[in-house]
Amino acid sequence: MSTPEPAQSAQSGHSVSASRPDAAASSQPTGQPVVVPAPAPGTEPFVSLHTAVVLLAAVVIGLVVATLTVLSGAHPATAAITGLTAAGASTGVLRNLIR
Repeated sequence: MSTPEPAQSAQSGHSVSASRPDAAASSQPTGQPVVVPAPAPGTEPFVSLHTAVVLLAAVVIGLVVATLTVLSGAHPATAAITGLTAAGASTGVLRNLIR
């Protein structure tokens, strides 16, 4: 079984595989803007990207504060309450900072 020979492009001199004739057309920009279709009704995400980033950052801050509290010698229950308080207090600030 032989492999197909690459066909030569007349304009650019680049070889294009005979098995993929659309390869040359897809690699060159067309100058047209890319249109992304709107999502269908009812397929919106559960939480927005902004909310997810704010909550994730708040959880990380809470975990760091709780870990530092445990390492300082406090009781783990105190560290958990401190971490939850830090996460809760940071959400309002993060919401305004991250836009």
